[in-house]
Amino acid sequence: MFMDMEPFIYKNNTRYCEDVALADIAAEFGTPCYVYSKAFLSARSRAYLEALAGHKHLVCYSVKAASNINLLKILGELGLGCDIVSGGELFRAKLAGIPGEKIVYSGVGKTAAEIRQALEYKILFFNVESAAELHLINQVAAEMAVVAPVAIRVNPDVDPLTHPYISTGLKENKFGIPIDEAERIYLTANAKLKNIKFVGVDSHIGSQLTNLTPFRDAALRLRVLIEKLSAQGVELKYVDLGGGLGIKYDSESVPEVQQLADIFFDVFSGLDLTIVLEPGRSLVGNSAVMLTKVLYLKQSLEKNFAIVDAGMNDLLRPSLYGAFQKIDKVCLLANGSSAIPQLNYDIVGPICESGDFLAKARALPQLVQGDLLAVGSAGAYGFSMSSNYNSRARAVELLVDGSAVTVIRERETYEDLVKGENLGC
Repeated sequence: MFMDMEPFIYKNNTRYCEDVALADIAAEFGTPCYVYSKAFLSARSRAYLEALAGHKHLVCYSVKAASNINLLKILGELGLGCDIVSGGELFRAKLAGIPGEKIVYSGVGKTAAEIRQALEYKILFFNVESAAELHLINQVAAEMAVVAPVAIRVNPDVDPLTHPYISTGLKENKFGIPIDEAERIYLTANAKLKNIKFVGVDSHIGSQLTNLTPFRDAALRLRVLIEKLSAQGVELKYVDLGGGLGIKYDSESVPEVQQLADIFFDVFSGLDLTIVLEPGRSLVGNSAVMLTKVLYLKQSLEKNFAIVDAGMNDLLRPSLYGAFQKIDKVCLLANGSSAIPQLNYDIVGPICESGDFLAKARALPQLVQGDLLAVGSAGAYGFSMSSNYNSRARAVELLVDGSAVTVIRERETYEDLVKGENLGC
């Protein structure tokens, strides 16, 4: 099964990415660093494409999860498009060679300039998040003498059963138009706004979902809306069901892509629609680890601290909402980790914040200064959420393809930190 593919395995008590020892990567490129597996990215992409085979479909990778243009290019060459949420992500998709007809544009805060850029590139459609945005798209399209393809992002008020920070389909969330209002907005805008054309409907209820029931509930509500609109002369071509399928961070039971696809095939049976999916985390999450080195060990009366060279600026998720990411020693003793005493550590970074941690009370084989650690499931919302807080340079990104290692983003320098700042003020 594609879901079970593991590109990061131990060989001779040393962790590898495909055919390259992570210790060798750290020695050559330094830490912290992000290491991606091309084989995993390719396998996960094929899992989506094969699950949808035989049905009209488009898989649009959610760029916000990991936005390096080299990763986008790999996915594009496999036949995927992009789901974008900003003009910057459109720029990245264009550089990666993603054609406009394979791009959908989501996000609650599109500006007039961003809308214009997307129309110039002839994207497939906008996922509209409010009535006000619908009017702005119509205005910009009229100024350009074009018709803008549009889908309304419907908020189905379905509980995704996930962390509240990554829940997007409840009525209290900022995303989308409430499903009870959507029919009226479709019909009113269809009659009055001459420079938009409704081509679809969209829903994205959240992220890291490991229960398929919310997907089915949302899809059933969309089908009712689609049929109501059809009966009143608004015929849609696309049903965009977003992303959100969870990944295995630790011991979670995670559904297969085919199980998700089968739900959508069942719910929309008999309708002539192209199914659009926007996977992000489930494509790239387990494609990467972040490597970090133990700088110091520190013991208090209550805790063992391992101070590492990666902080919340490098990997924000644990600090932002207490996310769990597995952490392993890269190199074990010759007879395996079971021979090393286990201790509980707070794995903390160098940032001047008490909230700067990668893990708390984490059981690990006893650490020594200089140990190399691999933080798992770092492909999604790892580097893409990193920052220069505390004037720290962002990490290098590396792609492993078999035995080859390629730098896909250089480590930043101190000069990069002040680029654009005017010293003459």
